Amino acid sequence: MLVLSRKKNESIIINDDITVVVVEIRGDKVRLGIEAPKEVPVHRHEVYEAIRRSEQQASPERTSDEGVSRPPVAAPPREADTTSATE
Repeated sequence: MLVLSRKKNESIIINDDITVVVVEIRGDKVRLGIEAPKEVPVHRHEVYEAIRRSEQQASPERTSDEGVSRPPVAAPPREADTTSATE
């Protein structure tokens, strides 16, 4: 985990297109502003977890190892090509 110190109005950039700005610091709370492309979902952690739980309930065939890469399924064998290159 990368840990950074930032002051009010200072920011960090993630992957060239996401900016996180410290908007306000009040006591033990920090308000952050996040600028990201519309196609990038940005959620508080508890909201993200609730979304994941509801998706898992809606699709019970999903397993806890979602996101684990699996080898591709082999395509069925193709019929042999009976034409020759000289035809």
